[in-house]
Amino acid sequence: MSLRTICFHGPESTGKSTLAARLAAHLGTELVGEYGREWCEANGTYTSMADLVDIATEHLHRIGEARARAEAKGAQWLVLDTDPVMTAVWAEMLHGNQHRFFGTLPHITDLYLVPDVDLRWVEDGLRYFGDPDIRRRFMELSLQELDRRHLPYAMIRGKDDARFANVLKAVRTQFG
Repeated sequence: MSLRTICFHGPESTGKSTLAARLAAHLGTELVGEYGREWCEANGTYTSMADLVDIATEHLHRIGEARARAEAKGAQWLVLDTDPVMTAVWAEMLHGNQHRFFGTLPHITDLYLVPDVDLRWVEDGLRYFGDPDIRRRFMELSLQELDRRHLPYAMIRGKDDARFANVLKAVRTQFG
């Protein structure tokens, strides 16, 4: 069986990082963290379009390294907290468009899991879009990006253990 990659996608404060870590632990595999968060912790929350391209490039590099490690171990799964497709959506949200770089992204994910905005938004000093209407717009753009690229995804709803159970159900449905 070849390596299958699962990526969490969508607006901030929907539980992506928590779900990604839990899924990676459940599957006994490696997790590629959210490089954009690291970048913002080190450089502040303003990101130019060039910064977003750099973030996506570094994220691709980290995914490639993790993929090589996982394949060398004979792993069946690789879990991504996010990926450059989501960075393209951030470009839309922050700048109203995307750099041409985002149109050249390789297809690297077998399934996107999109947690809904049905959880309360939590301010953490790095998040931008707490207004409910803006969160819904962010979700719309996130889904439109997946649709535009013809990428497979499943919506994830619920709270706590029910939310994680829905993650597992989506994985089983996609991969059997």
